[in-house]
Amino acid sequence: MTTLDPQALLAGLPLPAMLVRRDDRILALNPPAEALFGAGMVGRHPAMAVRAPAVLEAIGAVTRQGGVQEARMTLRREGQEAVFQATVSAQGDLALAVFRDVTEVERAGEMRRDFVANVSHELRTPLTALMGFIETLKNAAKDDPKAREMFLGIMEAEAGRMNRLVRDLLQLSRVEAEERVRPKDPVELRGVLEGVIGSLKGVAEKKGDRVELVGAPVKVPGDRDQLVQVFTNLVENALKYGRAGQVVRVSLSAEETVRGPAVRVEVADEGEGIDPVHLPRLTERFYRVDSHRSREMGGTGLGLAIVKHIVSRHRGWLRVESVVGEGSRFSVVLPLG
Repeated sequence: MTTLDPQALLAGLPLPAMLVRRDDRILALNPPAEALFGAGMVGRHPAMAVRAPAVLEAIGAVTRQGGVQEARMTLRREGQEAVFQATVSAQGDLALAVFRDVTEVERAGEMRRDFVANVSHELRTPLTALMGFIETLKNAAKDDPKAREMFLGIMEAEAGRMNRLVRDLLQLSRVEAEERVRPKDPVELRGVLEGVIGSLKGVAEKKGDRVELVGAPVKVPGDRDQLVQVFTNLVENALKYGRAGQVVRVSLSAEETVRGPAVRVEVADEGEGIDPVHLPRLTERFYRVDSHRSREMGGTGLGLAIVKHIVSRHRGWLRVESVVGEGSRFSVVLPLG
């Protein structure tokens, strides 16, 4: 009969794993477990390696009674919190503990919960307003033409807000579904930008703003409709949140990146600027620097999230630079190859 070496046995497992004897001493760890808990743990008590009471209790229960136990533990790895699911099972007179990293699963679940909560909140507000105005129109304002006209105007605005939210949610879902498939059709960027600026001419004139475009025509592989969506969002934001009478500058320039030649499209405004504390979170779903102002202007909090996913689909980068009191610059870098 062949005698198996515990260390060699564990080496075949891709997940961190350790064997513990009945006398509460570690018999063996595989390389992933040593990377997780540190080297030199063989022969020591599991508490020297695992600083999670729930996991230690599970190991103790299995060494005493056999069976299978599940437990969770949280570690700090590279400055971030990591969550592991430990499965401890009896293997003869030994306890085998296998650790599975469920950090991404936990994070995805948290993101789904946050997403549902945010959507519910964003829809509840206009729905509550609509229900209230409908009730008023059926009763107190039933025979008041002036009040009826005012309430119907507000109801139209709230219904439009819900419509924009549903539209952006559908767009975000579609973009995420296509993100792995890189578009390859040639798209002439200057023409896209000229079309975007022309479509927003009325918005600019209403505020007394001017939009300047500089840069030579250049072609990139892309999805024209999605690129129109990206630059419409960025230019429209610059017009909405910049000061009245400003000049919004849109520029095309060549850029060398680690992936080769690229083109940079920069949209710069002369607005209030954005506090640096907000910059890392600007592309999160429903994140707003100023929630009240954004909602007043018809924003859904999804625009930059959609921009981020479209740019990612094109294998590009989105960069944001801002100085409070001086304005902001949103740059999209797209590879030429």
